[in-house]
Amino acid sequence: MKLYRIPFIALLAAQLISCGGDSQPAPEPVQPVPSERQLAWQDLEYYGFVHFNMNTFTNMEWGTGAEDPSLFNPTEFDAGQWARVVKEAGMKGIIITAKHHDGFCLWPTATTEHSIKASPYKGGDGDIIREISDACRAAGLKFGVYLSPWDRNNEHYGTAEYIGVFREQLRELLTNYGEVFEVWFDGANGGTGYYGGANEERRVDKKSYYDWENTFKIIRELQPNAVIFGDAGPDVRWVGNEHGFAYETTWSNLMRDSVYGGMPEYSEMYSPGQENGTHWVPAEADVSIRPGWYYHEYEDHKVKTLPQLLDIYYNSIGRNASLLLNFPVDKRGLIHENDVAQLQKLTAKIKEDFANNLVGKQVLVSTSVDRGRSFSGSKAIDGKSDTFWSTPDGEHAGSLTLEFKEEIRFNRFMVQEYIPLGQRVKAFLLEAQVEGNWQEIARGTTVGYKRILRLPSVTTKAVRFTVLDAKASPTISNLALFDAPRLLIEPEMAREKSGRVSFSSMDEEVEVYYTLDGSQPTAESLKYEEPFMVDQPTEIRVVSFDPQSEQFSEVAVFMLDVPKADWEVLGGGENAHQAIDEDNRTNYVSESNRLMLDLGSDYSLGGFTYMPVQNRYMSGVIKTFVFEVSRDGVTWQQVTQGEFGNIANSPILQRITFSPTEARFIRLIATETLDGNAASFAEVGVITVK
Repeated sequence: MKLYRIPFIALLAAQLISCGGDSQPAPEPVQPVPSERQLAWQDLEYYGFVHFNMNTFTNMEWGTGAEDPSLFNPTEFDAGQWARVVKEAGMKGIIITAKHHDGFCLWPTATTEHSIKASPYKGGDGDIIREISDACRAAGLKFGVYLSPWDRNNEHYGTAEYIGVFREQLRELLTNYGEVFEVWFDGANGGTGYYGGANEERRVDKKSYYDWENTFKIIRELQPNAVIFGDAGPDVRWVGNEHGFAYETTWSNLMRDSVYGGMPEYSEMYSPGQENGTHWVPAEADVSIRPGWYYHEYEDHKVKTLPQLLDIYYNSIGRNASLLLNFPVDKRGLIHENDVAQLQKLTAKIKEDFANNLVGKQVLVSTSVDRGRSFSGSKAIDGKSDTFWSTPDGEHAGSLTLEFKEEIRFNRFMVQEYIPLGQRVKAFLLEAQVEGNWQEIARGTTVGYKRILRLPSVTTKAVRFTVLDAKASPTISNLALFDAPRLLIEPEMAREKSGRVSFSSMDEEVEVYYTLDGSQPTAESLKYEEPFMVDQPTEIRVVSFDPQSEQFSEVAVFMLDVPKADWEVLGGGENAHQAIDEDNRTNYVSESNRLMLDLGSDYSLGGFTYMPVQNRYMSGVIKTFVFEVSRDGVTWQQVTQGEFGNIANSPILQRITFSPTEARFIRLIATETLDGNAASFAEVGVITVK
């Protein structure tokens, strides 16, 4: 029979609850249950990741280990700025990449010369880890460290000698910089590297090489309150993707003994957790605010949008995971202003969404099944984290009904379990009373520490939450309802080659209005109902409108020209059609460094447009060009040449104009690309004139 050790905090909680004013006994813990350090970590919910290291200065994601330490030289490094940005966003801490796979150490370690002491930063006397840990403490933030087990610089990597080096680095970080709340280990281990000049591939047995059991003992000894992150925990696990999304069903339980760091099957088989998991190892969702983990200037325009960041928030914290949001600090040593701007939008929206809990003391609570006064339905809405509603032992289902004196409107629902006694809920139902009848609003599976649902707006005087199935009597510590203001941002536009235009908005409850004459749209303008045709040069202006608040979004402006339905690529290779498919996510790579098009008819052309490739790793972006036109496809005339100014830093749509000329055929020739690779074309268009 499997024996479980019940953490002291679970026993203490059970004792305190059972003595809370009557003789009702607390539910028995359902194994596994969290440790004290895990419970403290769960309360953090949201904290920052910072990737700032040698890769920042080499424009890499994974360095080779052969980098010269003199390259590391931030010009305006300010750990205080990091702390201010994170603190103002409501985050609770910062985890810093003290050493990434290339082996460069941000502190003056005694284990290697490949560190900050060999850099020009502060004349070799700098210590980035010291500055960050001090800034965190001054701001009241938690401080954590990422230490890569893989080291592509160290000559001893792959041998037992390196394990001694790795552990000494760990000891330095955990001894000299105050309290650490999380120690973060990557699952990437072994491969090609510099390795002290060997320049070879070295593979290790990920299960046994690091002797994790004894490595973890160092952390337990030096930082007993720190949680340890890894694929298999032991305290916190990877969510299994880098999108920042947990799963519709996310268990904090994990079959931990079946998992190891870097396990190929981990994401598919283990990352959502398991109902019958043997250990409490909750999920942490890590995601970068940009496409890359490290700073790349060409991604300055690719910071995640507010809708993208909101999706991440609701699909991580709202699905029983914590959120670790990464900032790729730039070469100055600052969180870039574009990142800060988007984070501030997210922060404001989160505060707005959860500003007013509609479940207050005036709400009448009734239950279908109750244990008694100690665990009555009122405990689920008393605002306390250490009380809960529970059904009697053996009753794995039950409901809570909230009745309001006045009608309420809500579109957010939050529920939490009392996790010191384990995760229990397997399925639940949310209903609202509409016109005297109970109407299903949503269904879900797991709850765990926190579950948040985004819903269509519902107006009602009664809401019923039902646990349909659970591992044992459910323990619900918190129920809350919110009426989040609608998200008012500019609508997105899509256009087909035929010329059909459509708009989309993240919030389905807002209305969309547009104009086709360049005027400012209002609620009296054309209301978007369905896709429509635009078959001639048109300036479209479009807004989102919230009829509830009567507020408008900012105006989005789209300059459209003739449709591409009859266009044809001439002499192109495979996927050449992707250069004119009206989809910026696809692109065509031309080995001849040119794109030739038949427009199907004669047009009076006054310019052209070029959208560079929008992939994360951009290649073949055109820097200088020649543009030619033809009436017959045989005789060509050059009408302009030049350079796409600042395209390296701002790879967005380029518009080039010239004196009007008649043509049916066009040819865009790349005379130079940014990286020397074959020219790529995400989308090419024309600017016609009357």
